[in-house]
Amino acid sequence: MTKRSHKSIGYGRPPLHSRFKPGQSGNRRGRPKGSLNFTTDLKNILLAPVALNDAGRPRRVTTQKAALLRLREKALKGDARALDRFLSLAMAMTVGSAEETATSLPPEDEAILEAYRRDVLANADATTASQRDEEDGT
Repeated sequence: MTKRSHKSIGYGRPPLHSRFKPGQSGNRRGRPKGSLNFTTDLKNILLAPVALNDAGRPRRVTTQKAALLRLREKALKGDARALDRFLSLAMAMTVGSAEETATSLPPEDEAILEAYRRDVLANADATTASQRDEEDGT
């Protein structure tokens, strides 16, 4: 009979002799340093200049701006899907800027709010302590 090792061999568990050794991997070089990922490619494409005619004058704008201008043009011509998409982008921008405004307070206001919070917590602690004393006393 053959000796069986206590470690099983099967899907996802290759034999010990064919497994990668410590410090060795199947992709020795990894991703080349200069290669670009999808996000970088998309950013480069959106920032690439494009020529278009605006009111009869040739202009060069970014691809992103040209796409937004085309979406606006379609929406104004009555394309319901374009109008819906354009308005949803506008709403997302409005909500995002409102959240930024709501969360950013000047340091002086932050200090005032922190002092108020400490005062309220101190009063609440004093009130609960006096209520506990009354309950213990009766």
